Amino acid sequence: MYRQSIQFPAKDLGFRDDVHALGTLIGEILRDQGGEELFNLVEGDRVAAISRRDGGAHGSGDELRQRTEGRSPSSATDLTRAFSIWFQAVNTAEKVHRIRRRRQYLNDATTAQPGGIADCITRLQREGLSLDRTLELIASMSIEPVFAAHPTESTRRTILRKQQRIAQDLLERLNPVLTHTEGATLWARMRLEITSIWQTEDHPREGLTVADEREHVLFYLIEILYRVVPLFYEEVESALAQAYAVPVESLDVPSILHFGSWVGGDMDGNADVHGKTVRETLHRHQQLIVSTYFDECAQLAETLSQSANRVEVSEALARRIDAYSGLLPGAQELAPARHDRQPYRIFFGQVRERLKATYDGRPNAYQSSDELLADIQLAADSLVSNRGRHAGYFLVRRFIRRVRTFGFHLATLDVTQHAHIHDEVIAQGLGVPEWPTLASQERLHRLRDLLARDQGPTGTFDAIGRRSLWVFEDIARARHKYGGRAIGDYIVSGAQGPEDVLAVLLLARWADTADKRTGECPLDVAPLLESIATLEEAGEVLRGLNAEPAYRRHLESRDNRQQVVLGYSDTNKEGGIAASRWALQVAQTQLLDAARDAGIMLTIFHSRGGTPPRGGGRTEYLVEAAPHGAIRGVLRLTEQGEVVNQSYGLRPIAMRTLERTFAAVALASAHVDQAPAPPAHLAAMRTIAARSLEAYRGLAYGNPLFFDFFRAVTPLDVIERMHIGSRPAMRAGKSGLQGLRAIPWVFAWTQSRHMLPGWFGFGSGMKAAIENHGEAVLERMLVEWPFFRHLLDDVESMLARTDLEIAAYYDALASDELRSLHEPIRAEFALTVSHVLRLRGTARLVDSDPTLQRSVKLRNPYIDPMHLMQVDLLKRWRATGRRDAALFAALRATISGIAQGLQATG
Repeated sequence: MYRQSIQFPAKDLGFRDDVHALGTLIGEILRDQGGEELFNLVEGDRVAAISRRDGGAHGSGDELRQRTEGRSPSSATDLTRAFSIWFQAVNTAEKVHRIRRRRQYLNDATTAQPGGIADCITRLQREGLSLDRTLELIASMSIEPVFAAHPTESTRRTILRKQQRIAQDLLERLNPVLTHTEGATLWARMRLEITSIWQTEDHPREGLTVADEREHVLFYLIEILYRVVPLFYEEVESALAQAYAVPVESLDVPSILHFGSWVGGDMDGNADVHGKTVRETLHRHQQLIVSTYFDECAQLAETLSQSANRVEVSEALARRIDAYSGLLPGAQELAPARHDRQPYRIFFGQVRERLKATYDGRPNAYQSSDELLADIQLAADSLVSNRGRHAGYFLVRRFIRRVRTFGFHLATLDVTQHAHIHDEVIAQGLGVPEWPTLASQERLHRLRDLLARDQGPTGTFDAIGRRSLWVFEDIARARHKYGGRAIGDYIVSGAQGPEDVLAVLLLARWADTADKRTGECPLDVAPLLESIATLEEAGEVLRGLNAEPAYRRHLESRDNRQQVVLGYSDTNKEGGIAASRWALQVAQTQLLDAARDAGIMLTIFHSRGGTPPRGGGRTEYLVEAAPHGAIRGVLRLTEQGEVVNQSYGLRPIAMRTLERTFAAVALASAHVDQAPAPPAHLAAMRTIAARSLEAYRGLAYGNPLFFDFFRAVTPLDVIERMHIGSRPAMRAGKSGLQGLRAIPWVFAWTQSRHMLPGWFGFGSGMKAAIENHGEAVLERMLVEWPFFRHLLDDVESMLARTDLEIAAYYDALASDELRSLHEPIRAEFALTVSHVLRLRGTARLVDSDPTLQRSVKLRNPYIDPMHLMQVDLLKRWRATGRRDAALFAALRATISGIAQGLQATG
């Protein structure tokens, strides 16, 4: 039977028990909130779905289809909400199980968790690296997750906090000394949280604003990562102390974690993002982190109650307290008279007063986070010198770690705009309306001349032109006001060549932001390469840019540091997963060669999404798959969509994410001398990429009916109208597949279970490679080459999540003329599955990953009813001319529910 085939090994029995217990609890909640009728409907659908999967007497799917047809919108919404609540609970239980497994490893002194910090440091020590060499390696590292807005993932922060509390109660549930009453209380608390989630809308009724998206990111930065950062460094130092047999007190690992954001600075396709949102975002970042420091100082003042007649303080701290007593009269109100002989309490009250002045913008404010750091270091040094190592130093040191990491900027804000906007502004400034249509070499020649002569604008600007120039002014002012770490690179999306980067320098000069002493603009400009053709010429783009005299001077003024952003999403939509990944691999190799030849310090920034078609997946796989020498201690990558919650939603999970990333980057940097992939591997991969590109584009772009088929067999029309993000689904001025953004492209195929962007073309590529290079080469590639192995992993995981039986219900929504397009999809699916299984040597998909296999099986019976309801609702809603609001609301619920079940929003 289907359910009996879901196996839980002994190590996962705790997860199984959580799932069963939560299922029982949710059943009780459904009875309480919706009555027996709702409970029976949900249970009937679930049993019918299991029967369909079992393939028994009632397993044809007819029963489930008949049950889900014609339901009222309110009934469909409630049923979908019920399944969605179950998925939220299971998703939380999976995270809790990961936390339990990590704790089991941490409590086992004999075995380090694979991929963890201790495992990594032990490997480095066994490979012969000395402590000094390992510390040098760590000091060379920089890990920077950059959070990006996501138009199809917008879980309320209220629900995120409820999920955190449920997770904490699930963890506490297995406490061996828990009394029966305490256990009952835990379940009562979980019932309260789940019931209140049931009564709370998943998404706001109004479309999200940029401010909403910003607060969503700030939730993870402040409520999760702010707490986790010190723990990360403590674990690194503990692993070093154990591996090298040195006192942990002797270690002070340098800061290597940094955080960034695109939210509030990504103007590409979003008219609501401009100079004002940049200013507001930077101000909000500073206010929030200063306020958080203020609260932590209050906690430290409460804890550090040492009396002056019991323990001394350092002379330096005593002098600072005296100086602040005259400088900060308001601090006296924060420390009552009875505390006048408690120096640390007095001092942190004074620090709070300076932080308050910083928040309010008053005199005596801290001018930089370095000033705050110097104050906190005085307290730390005083504690160490006066028997305070175990009387508060630990907490103060954690505070120091946070200030080093978050400064007064919290997260570095990148600013992004599309190249065509710059061309339009230059056209206005020069009075040359045909500028955007000029050949790239002509624009490059003219830009070179304009920069050499420092020529200003001669034309007039419209509102877009003026706003575009104001952004450069706002960046310059923000850097002065908030510090250099507050503002990151100016990223040029859609960049095709050097002319698109020089255009930014020209506009920055027109905005009068050049440094008066050097004549250069204090702005780092990064091209975003996001087409297959541009990626394949990435090396020439960088060489051409470096050959421009104006840019060479600019780069020298920026310490010869250059960042290049690689776009994973649009390249996948353009050419499919295999051609996209190979183009990205080629681009990295070319960029490394060009940077080395030019003496440039290159940073490759991976702009990827949440799902495998958009480059998503475990960060360590990205690192392991990078070309020879690409990871030299520095990793900058975007975090987006459901992956943010999966990777950072709970503090222990965030800790595990950071430690896996640390381990991958450290090992890749230590093994930089390893040999590159053999020529035979590269040749076979070129064949796979070329043939898969041909197959993919033949279907997606070669058939004029394909986009109509896509619109018919997916809920794209619902996604376009959901307005749950601040960015539209289509690019302005474009239509069809060319104009559709990558996120709704992937999201729509995910909802219908075709999952086409994650695998289509790969089977054709594999077939061609076997014919041209032999199967033995692919077998060696799988064993020897992490790039190919992880590509195959991603394709196989997408195949496992694909369900063409479910997709057939969606295919039936297409007209007779369009419906035949499902045939090449099914043929390519069968071909791809056949070659993947043959290369793996397995009978079923993801046999090598039983955890994923179990997850898919566990979820399917709860997703299937939502799919069939969605198909029925789509048919009825479209029949009304897409005007029925109640049907649309029910469809919106199915979109959210299926996304919860598949843990994928594109």
